Amino acid sequence: MDIFAHAIWTSIAAKELNEKRLKEKRNRISIYWSAFWGIFPDLFAFSIPFALFIAGLQNGVSFKIQFHEHGGPGELANILYHYSHSLVIFALVFVLVWLYYKRPRLELLGWMLHILIDIPTHSLKFYPTPFLWPISNYHFPYGVPWSEPWFMLINYSVLLCVLTLTIYRNRISAKF
Repeated sequence: MDIFAHAIWTSIAAKELNEKRLKEKRNRISIYWSAFWGIFPDLFAFSIPFALFIAGLQNGVSFKIQFHEHGGPGELANILYHYSHSLVIFALVFVLVWLYYKRPRLELLGWMLHILIDIPTHSLKFYPTPFLWPISNYHFPYGVPWSEPWFMLINYSVLLCVLTLTIYRNRISAKF
C-alpha cells in the first residue's frame, strides 16, 4: 500500500484505540507517533538507500558505478525491506521497547499494522512482504498489487467513508 494510505489507516486505528482507552480511563496514545510507525517500514527500507545514492552522486560516484559495481540502492532496499516488513523483527523490537520503558508503547503497533496491510496488498512480482523472515521466506502468494487503479479507488473510497463516519460520530458525541 502507498505511504499516505498507511499513515491514514494507522491514524484512524490509533484514534479508535484512544476512544476505547478513554472509556477505560487509560492513557491515550499519540496519533502522530502511530502514523510515523505506520510509515516507518517503507521509510526505513527506501529512504536510507535513496539518501546514500544521492550522497554518492554528490561525492562524484557516478550512476554507473553505483548501479553496476555496487548493486545500487535497490540491493540495499531489498535487505532493509526484509527487516522492516517482518512480524518477527517487529515483535522483537516491540518486546525490547516494552522492557526498556516498562510498559508497551502502543504507538509501535502502527508498524505491525503496516506489515499486516502489506501482506495481501503486495504481489509476488513487486516487493512481496517477508512477514515471517528470518524464520521463513514464505510470501503470501495471492496478494493484489496496491498500485492497481481499481484497488486504489476502493482503498481511498473506504478511507473516505471511515473518516467521514469518524468525524460524524465525534460531532454527535461532542453534543452530548
